[in-house]
Amino acid sequence: MSHQPNNPRYGFLIDASYCIDCRTCMVACSVENNVPMDSTRIWIKETGVTGTYPELKRFTAPFHCMHCKDPSCVSACTVSALTRNEDGIVKYDQDICIGCRYCVYACPFNVPNYQWDEPLPLVIKCDMCFQRLGEGQQPACAATCPTNAIQFGRYEDMLAEAHRKINERPDKYVQHVYGEEENGGTATLYISPVPFEELGFPLAGTTSPAYSNRLVTEGTPMVAGAMLVGLTGAYLTIKHLKEEAEKERQEAEQTKLAESAVEEK
Repeated sequence: MSHQPNNPRYGFLIDASYCIDCRTCMVACSVENNVPMDSTRIWIKETGVTGTYPELKRFTAPFHCMHCKDPSCVSACTVSALTRNEDGIVKYDQDICIGCRYCVYACPFNVPNYQWDEPLPLVIKCDMCFQRLGEGQQPACAATCPTNAIQFGRYEDMLAEAHRKINERPDKYVQHVYGEEENGGTATLYISPVPFEELGFPLAGTTSPAYSNRLVTEGTPMVAGAMLVGLTGAYLTIKHLKEEAEKERQEAEQTKLAESAVEEK
């Protein structure tokens, strides 16, 4: 059950200071995946309007699958409908999914969405437009963002760019790259001029719960076997006690009958 996650090949860098809430990324995602706008793999996090007039501010950022290095959703899936490939992309196979929704509960970023209103519901999540990558194109959201708020490239390059921006403008950005350490590290990275909790980002820990999940999902046969042995032992013990009790009852009846016979004589 040992597992050593590798760094992803690709990565996103999303700069909340550049996002203008135009939602072009959502439209592009809708078109690319041939789904309605309310089923896109992207949604918008925001601070709401802050400050006092006329100094009002509002910050937004597109949010989608973080593509974790050690994904909690993958470790929680009992049928391998969710997998992480060699490029670090967390992919979903709807033909395998049994709709248990363990992934929904396992993700610390609340990413996998579920089609509650569909008769045959599926999980909805970003797959990094892996089919576009195979054609030498960028993911639809990054390719269409008009302000370059969504950048895409080699993971190491995106991480280096995030730190470069923060170091060059410490007065502008929070001194933290969200996703570098969260949940053990993710391929989707964020920088922001306001604290991430103000944008509504989950405060995920630095350790992925995937290992604990694997103890359950991968260890299920072992656990089941142990339970079977335990229950078998309990059954045999109870059976033996019942047999002993029945034997004692029969002996007591025989003794009683013998005493009655003696008294009659």
